[in-house]
Amino acid sequence: MRSTLFLLTVLGLFPLAATAESNPKRDPVTEFAANWQARASKTQAEQPKWAVPMYSPFPMLAQVFRLDFTRQRSSTGADTWNIGGGKGFNFIPFEKTQVDVFFPGYLIHTDGAQDGFGDMTLVGKYRFLSAPEKKGNYVVSGALGISIPTGSYKNGAASTALTPTLLTGKGFGKLALMSSLGGTLPTSNTATTGRTIHWNTVAQYKIGKYFSPEVELNSNTWVGGTRDGKTQMFISPGLIVGRLPFRPADPHSRIGLTVGAAFQTAVTSYHTYNHALATTVRFVF
Repeated sequence: MRSTLFLLTVLGLFPLAATAESNPKRDPVTEFAANWQARASKTQAEQPKWAVPMYSPFPMLAQVFRLDFTRQRSSTGADTWNIGGGKGFNFIPFEKTQVDVFFPGYLIHTDGAQDGFGDMTLVGKYRFLSAPEKKGNYVVSGALGISIPTGSYKNGAASTALTPTLLTGKGFGKLALMSSLGGTLPTSNTATTGRTIHWNTVAQYKIGKYFSPEVELNSNTWVGGTRDGKTQMFISPGLIVGRLPFRPADPHSRIGLTVGAAFQTAVTSYHTYNHALATTVRFVF
């Protein structure tokens, strides 16, 4: 049922966005969509045009439907596949504001654990400061996420968790540096799960119109719980390609496609998995 509703939502939104762009005589629904699109375009014009990283939270505002596909491999050689990657929609409903609705990914295990859906996540982001490339090339945002324990068969967290995050970025010509600092704060079971500090840094370089190679550092540190004092860090080189426009002849069209891939490798002695491969497909609207 979840997958069916998810697909119906996607199939409904993209034709609506495309119709709003191309139809000069609009009914109230397409007029609403056209106004939404114009507001999103204006908001994004006030920030740098960096690519959304593969793993890290990002300070820019984006409006996409995103699906990730990841494979994590443990030290024993067991694989965990995440179909969907716990991603979904990034919306820009208001000026300087982004709202995310991330649907549960489906986890498949090769070590005999029960397969099932993960957790659902909702995120609100507000952009405090920004300037496009020719006027300063920076962005500062704050975000608050809430993770809802919808996971089945222990494929999700044991309790609801809040994740406040500060996100920043500064560009230097074609080079963009992004960083985020946040924490996962469970509402219960902290004696076991503890709390987690997340730190991510991204170095991204623009090549031509469509290519953005990057390197990310992704770090988690646990405070309290059974992993108290432990830190794991991954280095994650990747490549993002896009936005590839669906209507290249129309410079005002927002509809497009972005794809990417990255590979994580653990660089600390403690790590919950050895490495991971991720691919992403993002429909921009």
